[in-house]
Parts: sequence; C-alpha cells; structure tokens
Amino acid sequence: MTERRVPRRPVDWMRVPAGALSGLLAGFAALAVAELVSAAVRPEAGPVVAVGGAAIDRTPAPVKDWAIQHFGTNDKLVLQSGILAVLALLAIVLGLLALRHRLLGTAGVLLFGVIGGVAATGRPDSTGLTDALPSVAGAVVGAALLYWLAGRLALHPVRAVPETAPETAPEADPEAATGAAPEAIPETASAPAGVDQRSEWDRRGFIIAATAAAAASAGAGALGRSLNAAGGQDAIASRNQITLPAPASKANPVPKGARLRVPGISSFVTSNKDFYRVDTALVVPKVNADTWSLRIHGKGVSRPTTVTFDDLLRRELIERDITLTCVSNEVGGPYVGNARWIGVRLADLLAECGVDPPSKGGPADQLVARSVDGMTIGTPVDDVMDGRDAMLALGMNGQPLPFTHGFPVRMLVPGLFGYVSACKWIKDIELTTFDDYDPYWVKRDWARKAPVKTQSRIDTPKPFARPKAGTVMVAGVAWAQHRGIDRVEVRVDDGPWQQADLAAEDTRDTWRQWSFPWKATSGGHTLTVRATDRTGEVQTEKRTRTIPDGASGWHSVVVTVD
Repeated sequence: MTERRVPRRPVDWMRVPAGALSGLLAGFAALAVAELVSAAVRPEAGPVVAVGGAAIDRTPAPVKDWAIQHFGTNDKLVLQSGILAVLALLAIVLGLLALRHRLLGTAGVLLFGVIGGVAATGRPDSTGLTDALPSVAGAVVGAALLYWLAGRLALHPVRAVPETAPETAPEADPEAATGAAPEAIPETASAPAGVDQRSEWDRRGFIIAATAAAAASAGAGALGRSLNAAGGQDAIASRNQITLPAPASKANPVPKGARLRVPGISSFVTSNKDFYRVDTALVVPKVNADTWSLRIHGKGVSRPTTVTFDDLLRRELIERDITLTCVSNEVGGPYVGNARWIGVRLADLLAECGVDPPSKGGPADQLVARSVDGMTIGTPVDDVMDGRDAMLALGMNGQPLPFTHGFPVRMLVPGLFGYVSACKWIKDIELTTFDDYDPYWVKRDWARKAPVKTQSRIDTPKPFARPKAGTVMVAGVAWAQHRGIDRVEVRVDDGPWQQADLAAEDTRDTWRQWSFPWKATSGGHTLTVRATDRTGEVQTEKRTRTIPDGASGWHSVVVTVD
C-alpha cells in the first residue's frame, strides 16, 4: 500500500466572523427579550432607556447643551443610536472572546445585564427592583444563547482515511508470514504519513442555530414593541375622549396688527407639531387622564390635597397666549414658541391649600414640581403667586395637550425659563425652600432662579442668503415675557441703530413680530438686531453661554446682496 499525505486545509478562518455574529445575535436576543419583559413591567425599564437616562443624568451640563445645539430635537435619537452602537461593538468582542473562553464571554453578557438593572433601579422614576427585570431577563437569555452558539463553534478533531493506490499490487508483509500482529497506531501519537488530523466545527449546526435565534429574537422584539405600544392605548383613548370646556376667562382676540405678512417670519402662533421639545425623557410618558392625580403638600400647606383631572376640568379655566423659552436656546436659536394655553390658575389652587407666598409670611419660597418621569423643577413661590397667569395647563392651541408636551397636565409660569417653571407630565407639587432642596437642573450647575432675558431674533433673511439689491424686508421676533417689548432696532454693518416697525402687542407675555425695510446695496453685509423691554432695559451686547441662566447677546446674520 502506498500512502500520500493529504494537505492540511485551513478551516479556522470562518470561525472569527461566526464568533462575532454569535455575539451580535446574543446581544440582539438580550435586547429583544428585555423589550418583551418591559411590556409587563413598564417601557421606561428597558435597558436602552434606563442606560440612556442614566447617561443623561450623569452627562455634564455643557455636554448636554452642546448636544441640544448640534442635534436639536434629535438628541435623544442620537443618544440611543450611540448606545446601540456601543452595545453592538461590545457584543462582537464578547462573541470573539467566547471562541476561546466560552464561560468568560457569557459572563460578560450577564455583567451588562446587571449594569442595565442597576441603571433602571437607580432612575428617579424607578418603581423598585422590578425595573431590573427586563435587563436581567434579557441578559440571561443572551448569555445562554452565546454559550449555545459558542458550542456550535467548538473545534473537534477529524481523522482522514489514508489514500491507497489500487493499481499497485500489495507487497508481501513479512510479519504476516511469521504470524506477528501489526503494530497499532496510538490515537494520541503523531499521525504517520497519509493520516490528516484536523479540527473542524459544526458549520451546518451553527447556521441552523443562528437562523433560529435571529428569528426568535425578532419575534420577541416585535411582540414586545407591540405590547408596549398597546400599553399606551388607554392613555390615548382617555385623551381622545376629552372635550375641553369653554374657559371662564377667555384670551383676548389676537390684534389684527400682531401678525405680519412677511415671508420667512415665524408664525405668531406656533402649531403644536412645530413647538419645540426639550426634555430628558427618552420614552414619552403616556399617562391616562382617568387615573392621573396631583398631590399638593409641604411647608406651609395647611390643607394638603390631591386633585384629579376631572377636578381640574370642573374648576374655573383660563385661556392665555404665552410664549415659552428654553434656557438652552442660543442667541437666535429655535427653542422658543408661542401658543394659546387653557388651564387652572395655580395661585388659586395653592391658596385653597393654605399656601402664602414668602412676601406675605409664608415659610416656603420654592415650589418643587415632580414629573412622572422623575424630573424635578423648582419655581419661586412669589413668582407663581404674584398675579401673573401661572397655570396648570390642560390644553394647547384648542386641543388637549399633546403627549410630547405634557398630557394630561403640565405647569407653566410666564416670564421664567422652562427649566424653572414648565414641568411636563406633572404629578406632585411640594412646597419647600431653596436652602432645603436642589432640583434636577440646579444640581447640575444651572441657576436656581432664571427669569427670561430680553431677546430678539432675525428670521429673514437667513444667514448667507443672497437677496437682490433694492428694498429687502428684514423681520423677526422679540420677547421679554412678563415685561413686554417696547422697541426693536436694526443695524446694518457698523452703521447707526435704526428703529424697526413693531407689530401690535398681544400681551406682555407673548413675543412681538417686527420688520425693517432695508435699502440693500450690493456686497456683503452684517445685519444685527436688539430689543428694549418695557422696563427700559436694552438687550445686552455681551455674549454669554446658556449656562447657568440663559444666553445673552445680539443676533446677527451675514448676507451677500447681488
């Protein structure tokens, strides 16, 4: 018998991508199962939401401000996408690790489940240890799947059968003639020529297992999303059933001259869909108005009370036009909007609970509003009870509040930035002091008190526009809530300030539109605007960051006139 050595074939190279894939599938399964379990707990307990919320809580204020400026209302999508990208990368690493250290790789998956569980239970709105269940359950399934898939990738020795040359007659075996037994080849010894000892893995078994795992995970994830969506149907139904009563105190009709017909200028009333949204909620809370309630308690509250949504509907309602501004709004930024709100006077409700403002001897100087998502917002009690139209809002532009803007009830106080006045999805009001308690944003180095600054913005022409020479209409909006706008001026390049035409004022709590017919000449020009409020304060030129109490400075745009 002649033997020929069979060349050793490379078989390991496919295990690397297969190991990475097993890690991704394990991560996908973990998230899918967590999504499914969160439907039985609550959507906010899902690992991506919990870890994302924890990341938001621990992100320095300047970084948050940068994210809002660069990503706008997509900042939450960017954060969640980033979390998923990091998880995918870590899943690949754990999958590759499991190729050599099967138990260590699966232990890594379990570790991330623990991290997700800790993040979920550590959130301000956590309902307890049950919030850890989605992350833990997902991690257990993901770890088991990785262990199983890694088993399909395990190498097994394979012995090849020697090749013979049938055309050659076998030679006589001298030992056979003497009757001696042939020497056995030990399995542990090195293979003689013609025997190929290789290690292979179960490709077919891995493909079947991976396909089944992917299909099952996709099904679990889809079911979880469906159940989570269905979980908000009661809240959606409760909103659809609401008919807002006619307010006892209606807003005055908007003056005819308050709306300028200048192309490119901001609409005097901002529609609900276009109204800015800045908050920390990765999942928009869907609260059922039928089960919602608000508790009022704390220092100086002689008659603590709890009110329901129906209780508020039965009270005297007011309707007011109020402009809201986010403290994260840069000079010339988009995070300001004007809407018509319907709600209950907050000062009346507090007075019925026995609350007196500090100016009248009350012991509490801070009102802390708590949201269902754990947000805390602190507001000066004196500002709430000084006669301005501070309210618990139920409606926005003639409709029940949208979920993204705080349904069923939110708070708003004219003249204050949103982070110290505009609690959405409110569920609790506690009267306390600034010395005793720092709310969410104050703990992150924002100011305790933050009245809106006098600001103005050029809406048209846009930066780097190329208008034609001749009369160009420059227009925009200016605001100084609860003080009102008295004058707006425009400067071309380094020329003198020229007074703009002001639209009619609706109320001192709303912005005012303005326009300026500019006789434009060819070349590059810089247009700058400033406003003066009713107290005589001129908008400052000094540029400041949004932190700690709002940005300041003049808004300018550069254009080229053809």
